[in-house]
Amino acid sequence: MPEIPVSKKRRWFHHACLVLGLLVWTLIAGTEYFRVPAFGWVMFVAVFYWVLTVFFLIIYITMTYTRIPQVPWTTVGLCFNGSAFVLYLSAAVVDASSVSPERDSHNFNSWAASSFFAFLVTICYAGNTYFSFIAWRSRTIQ
Repeated sequence: MPEIPVSKKRRWFHHACLVLGLLVWTLIAGTEYFRVPAFGWVMFVAVFYWVLTVFFLIIYITMTYTRIPQVPWTTVGLCFNGSAFVLYLSAAVVDASSVSPERDSHNFNSWAASSFFAFLVTICYAGNTYFSFIAWRSRTIQ
């Protein structure tokens, strides 16, 4: 079986973060999340990193990174993915600990699903962080 190139793996993680992150914040936004203050943090992290992921995807698709060589893009990617991993991990833990069927049974299923998807997004950003680290390390060695 042929080995899958690292760039395709990175792209898969990037697209998975985009789709799953969208699920996280839409599942919460479709409920009365303002009744539970902890969901404000989850919404902030989910929407903030989803918008930034779309922004970086546009930069990648339009190849803007080739027109701005002064920016250390591998370092930017490593910092972005590393911070997304850490903050999404905290948001996923907060999300999971805030889900309770007694609190509001009407919104329970959406909140439970958002918690599940938040952990999947955390795994995706962890994978992105790993591949960004490999790219960053190979750039600094050269």
